[in-house]
Amino acid sequence: MASTLGVLEALLRNPGAIATKLEVKQLLKALLKRPGAITSASEAKQLHAQILKHNPSSPLYTSTAICVYSNFKLLNQSLCLFKTLQSPPSLAYKSIIKCYAVNGRFVESLASFVDMRASGNTPDHSVFPSVLKACAFLLDLRLGEAVHGCIIRLGMDVHLITGNALINMYAKLQSLAESEWRERDRRKVFDGMSERTVDNLFASQLSQESLGSCLDGRSRTGAGADSSVKKVFETMTTRDIISWNTVIAGNAQNGLHEDALAMVREMGGAGLKPDIFTLSAILPIFAQYVDVDKGREIHGYVIRYGFDKDLYVASSLINMYSRCARVEDSIRVFKITRQCDTISWNSVIAGCVQNGMFDEGLRLFRQMLKDNVIPGSVSFSSIMPACAHLTTLNLGKQLHGYIMRCGFDDNVFISSSLVDMYAKCGHIRTAGWIFDGIKGRDMVSWTAMIMGCALHGYAEDAISLFEQMKLEGIRPNHVAITAILTACSHAGMIDEGRRYFDRMTEEYGIRPGLEHYAAMADLYSRKGKLNDAYQLISTMTTPTGTIWSLLLSACRVHKNVDLAEKVASKIFEVDPENIGARVLLSNIYANEGRWKEVAKVRMTMRNMGIRKNPACSWIEVKNKIHTFIADDKSHPLHDEINNALCELQEKMELAGYVADTSEVLHDVDDEQKKYLLYGHSERRAIAFGIMSTPAGTTIRVIKNIRICVDCHTAIKLISKIVGREIVVRDNSRFHHFRDGECSCGEYW
Repeated sequence: MASTLGVLEALLRNPGAIATKLEVKQLLKALLKRPGAITSASEAKQLHAQILKHNPSSPLYTSTAICVYSNFKLLNQSLCLFKTLQSPPSLAYKSIIKCYAVNGRFVESLASFVDMRASGNTPDHSVFPSVLKACAFLLDLRLGEAVHGCIIRLGMDVHLITGNALINMYAKLQSLAESEWRERDRRKVFDGMSERTVDNLFASQLSQESLGSCLDGRSRTGAGADSSVKKVFETMTTRDIISWNTVIAGNAQNGLHEDALAMVREMGGAGLKPDIFTLSAILPIFAQYVDVDKGREIHGYVIRYGFDKDLYVASSLINMYSRCARVEDSIRVFKITRQCDTISWNSVIAGCVQNGMFDEGLRLFRQMLKDNVIPGSVSFSSIMPACAHLTTLNLGKQLHGYIMRCGFDDNVFISSSLVDMYAKCGHIRTAGWIFDGIKGRDMVSWTAMIMGCALHGYAEDAISLFEQMKLEGIRPNHVAITAILTACSHAGMIDEGRRYFDRMTEEYGIRPGLEHYAAMADLYSRKGKLNDAYQLISTMTTPTGTIWSLLLSACRVHKNVDLAEKVASKIFEVDPENIGARVLLSNIYANEGRWKEVAKVRMTMRNMGIRKNPACSWIEVKNKIHTFIADDKSHPLHDEINNALCELQEKMELAGYVADTSEVLHDVDDEQKKYLLYGHSERRAIAFGIMSTPAGTTIRVIKNIRICVDCHTAIKLISKIVGREIVVRDNSRFHHFRDGECSCGEYW
């Protein structure tokens, strides 16, 4: 063997070297036993040249070349050689089946296996891993069982590699619970295939195998796959770490978490230690259970055995800590990980964004680009929500441009993120344009657009989209129901809201959750049906302070002090430190002129160390965020802003504006109340926007609390005076002010 490999090395170093037929023959015989001696695609092509030179018509030598080409996934070269064989030998079939499978051509891989059986060639244990892989990726449990029957009859089921491949296939098909899904997915895969290929695949002796005798009447469902995993594993005479890891990973991915952890304990009893694949499989379990203590134990094991340098384990640890809201630990693991790849970056960025650390997520994304790590589709899907929550429209547009240059704009997940970002940044028309261009829209796409319409007050459009989604065969989930109830709430469509709420359980089998009760309570409250809202919330098992606060806010709007006191007591029972509720109660008393009660509430807040969060507004101008607080003098253009406000005030008064001081909740005279109104943060942000942007530019302002009635009236007039569209997003919805009107229709 050593001398033969020496000949090989000489030929590969110098393809023009002279070799005798005997040397080439010895070389090819050696390669039949050790094809891995060829270490690159160029060496494979040089070997092929030697075959063509010395014995081009030999099926055995041609099969050897196919085998070597398949090792390097060179499908075109393998096919060219395979088609020259009139009666391909077993080696040629095995190689082409493998080459199809590694290139993702699973239907052709199975068709070649069928042809191999029909030609009289008997497959050996090296064929079945590729065939079973194809069955798994085609989501065809019935076909996989047929192959399993073939394996049993040929006596190959005792082979370790074949057994591992069987476990892997059944584990991946474990989640198929309905045969209809399997038939549907197979039809999609075979759509457009030639009739001959389908006939070969399903009308062959493979599909005629007697499954019952081979598989003991095993059920052909997802549950059957579950039992098959256990049966194959238990009947294996030899198991290695791959066998154990495959079962553990399959259980973990299919939600059988207790079974997965039990298998890890059994593996230890069998004398095998968890490796990086075991750890990568079980860490997501602790992430899902939010069990940081168990996760830390695994982290300790990782460090003790030196697995902390592995990127997959590091990414799993980052994800685990992020899901457990331990972002600092997640970032710490990321920083000590060497040579972080895209997965590691995506994990830490997603962790920051999902835990509300949007600025940190954006900082890490910029750092990833600086480190020349090319972002993938997951990277953009992870970072877009940060732009949506921070309402950084310009940054979102830059990312959109980057996405288009990278060719990811046809990715449904990224497109859905863009719809959500533009909608939350006030660009609902752009969101609709992107939504219309999405091919194969999924539940996330529809929900993002429906919720966008809801937040912008386009309830009729939201309902139309919801019904269209159902017509296209997409069954609403709990998020879609929340979106449509929100749309009804923001438009005061109480009958439609009740109908959708009642249908949740009857038609869609969805039990109302907190968010659904909140939307309905908000709908009743906005419509002034405060008692109905109170009764609805009272039917909940454990209503939270947040949902009671929706009703308390409505009590302020509708000036129902008695119910407000009753609701406030409910809030303080479950959430004694609820700042918003105490501020609302204080404002309700102030609105009624009950200043003693106001003082009492404020004294309680002071004794508890509770401070009211100031109302603030912000606007993005030239890629910079400017924040404003009422009567704040810290902005460098404070004087210019005041002058602009005075000019606007004069023009508004000429247009008939009269200040509404009813919501100025301070015990001062009317003139002082008017002065306080003029300095509200959203007015300052709008004045700055007008003076800092070209005429005709849309002004976009975000406010952290509900816009007051007087500011709402004032901004309508301002939009008409300056001839601009002004978009204000408060903590409830979007307001589009244009030509003296607002999109909310005075309902917010």
